[in-house]
Amino acid sequence: MAEARAGRVAIVGRPNVGKSTLLNALLGQKLAITTERPGTTRSCLLGVYTTDDPPTQLAFVDTPGLERPRSVLGRVLVEEAQGSLEDADAVLLVIDASHRGPGGDPIVPEDEQVLERVVAAGKPVVLALNKVDKVKDKTSLLPRLEAWATRHDLAALVPMSALKNKNVEAVVQELRALVPEGVLYDADFLTDRPERFFAAELVREAIIHHTRQEVPHSVAVQVDQFVDEDALTRIVATIHVDRASHKGILIGAGGEMLKSIGSAARVEIEELLQRKVFLKLWVKVDEDWTRDANRARQLTRDSG
Repeated sequence: MAEARAGRVAIVGRPNVGKSTLLNALLGQKLAITTERPGTTRSCLLGVYTTDDPPTQLAFVDTPGLERPRSVLGRVLVEEAQGSLEDADAVLLVIDASHRGPGGDPIVPEDEQVLERVVAAGKPVVLALNKVDKVKDKTSLLPRLEAWATRHDLAALVPMSALKNKNVEAVVQELRALVPEGVLYDADFLTDRPERFFAAELVREAIIHHTRQEVPHSVAVQVDQFVDEDALTRIVATIHVDRASHKGILIGAGGEMLKSIGSAARVEIEELLQRKVFLKLWVKVDEDWTRDANRARQLTRDSG
């Protein structure tokens, strides 16, 4: 029988390349919220993949997008992602197969900049060329793979689609070879985050789906009350925004927008908890919290 192997794997990459979608595909269930808008992931999220064939346990850590920060909040998120590299046994670098560099270069410079951060941490790297389902001419993938293999010392390159769940197992196989022997967690362990964290994230996901482009980037959600009663979980949460105008957008005329957000979030939370949920949402103006590094750390890391 093959030896048991286990290790921590940081999932890194630029914003909106599909890191959270890949985490969910690897785990076979929704753990991380996903949207089409960049910057959705705000804090590192642990999700543990476990299988007996062969005995493998990979503790994946989904991270905020690594990019050159354009704001105080951006700097805090990059700081969060960078910190995940320190404890990792291996790194899964995710890039978007549909993107090209200047002049049609097979490699996007910003992807190389992310790789430079990883290399500086001294960790082995598996590169996942994600979203191959969006590439019509599949023969164009070969030059991309060859360019990465030629220019950089990578442990493996895997073309895949997290959304279509194609070639995800190949990623696991490559990563398994890079982690040490042993076991990290009990077989049924999935994450170290409490249910209230996921409730806050699902509220934020509903906000992103329901509001204008500028609003989601200034929103944080904190759960004030999370109480299990006989047949009901009662949740009260505060939505923090950094401008009064955003509060008006979130509440909407006659409170209709907030009602829609709450209804959508409640359905998702009930699916997560497998029980009825009462959800009450409040909106608070926390002026310029995205421009205050300490406040940004507090609201993004302690959102639950």
